[in-house]
Amino acid sequence: MNIGIVCYPTFGGSGVIATELAKGLAENDHQVHILSYARPARLDTFQTNVTFHEVDLSSYPLFEYPPYDLALANVMASLIQYEKLDVLHVHYAIPHATSAYLAKQILGEMAAQVPIITTLHGTDITVVGSDPSYKRVVDFSINQSDGVTAVSEYLKEETYRRFDIQKEIRVIPNFIDIERFKRNSNRTLKEKFAPGGSKVLVHVSNFREVKRVPEVVSVFHKVVEHGVEARLLMVGDGPDRKKAEQRCRDLGVCDKVRFLGKQEHVEEILSIADLFLIPSGSETFGLAALEAMGCSVPVISSDIGGLPEVNIHGETGYLCDLDDIDCMGEYAIKLLTDKKLHSKMAKNARKRAEKFELKRLVTVYEEYYKEVAAGLSS
Repeated sequence: MNIGIVCYPTFGGSGVIATELAKGLAENDHQVHILSYARPARLDTFQTNVTFHEVDLSSYPLFEYPPYDLALANVMASLIQYEKLDVLHVHYAIPHATSAYLAKQILGEMAAQVPIITTLHGTDITVVGSDPSYKRVVDFSINQSDGVTAVSEYLKEETYRRFDIQKEIRVIPNFIDIERFKRNSNRTLKEKFAPGGSKVLVHVSNFREVKRVPEVVSVFHKVVEHGVEARLLMVGDGPDRKKAEQRCRDLGVCDKVRFLGKQEHVEEILSIADLFLIPSGSETFGLAALEAMGCSVPVISSDIGGLPEVNIHGETGYLCDLDDIDCMGEYAIKLLTDKKLHSKMAKNARKRAEKFELKRLVTVYEEYYKEVAAGLSS
């Protein structure tokens, strides 16, 4: 198949999943065209079946903000026409699904049999899409898509609750490359970050307010206060980094916390971790948690959104109510001080992660593409 994939190029979940899906499809001998305004972060190696198309934004004095959605629609139309796309798969409802609809309208009958698949990831529904400024556009764009998927049951139900959607939404969860995200312990690296056998706690995010990054430090403080010798590694960057750094100072744990910034090969850090913390206020799936679980790291998370579909309470880690620092601290101490329990949950975490294996879910998408395409031609 000749497949177009549209995504944002960021380190966030939607960009990561779209890029990894493209690479997985290419390995299955499909020709894949990735469209974005910059090269996606995970598109870091050359593959013969993957072509990146940068959407160029021309600057005119008339436009305070260049109309990306129109430029994107123009590139989409060109690819459908000249590359003979069989499927156009857009990740994020707006503006990608809207631009895809416009591209098909531009081409008319030429694009009638090219299905538009829209994958909903989270903030396109729960934050941006729910803004009254966009709601009717989101309603229209999703309903005009030929196929719609969501990354969790939670997101599916939220979409139906927040919008007037007439289309069936198929749940196809996020996934990871379990050959990449597997434990590969590096004793030298662990000794560098956590000398003397100290426990290692890790958090990975984009440090937005919704990720509750300062709360990660507060949970860590509970662990240290109990007498557990531990270190905290904070991976990522964003607007709440300063708040987290200040929380370290306020609690007097700065000497035990390292802010590592954005990391391309986060699996190396996860492989030396004993525990992963994700106290998010909103998480439609929890890809960072799944990556940690792939590396045999138990997870302590908030009990919100799609996280309970990934992190199974009492099996792969623990779930706590939102902002319940005491609960997270108690479970962290329990895991880090009970070697037998930790070993059991580490194995369970890896086993659970294997259910979200990349190759298996690439096949699910392939079958879905065929199903939607067959529906258009019937």
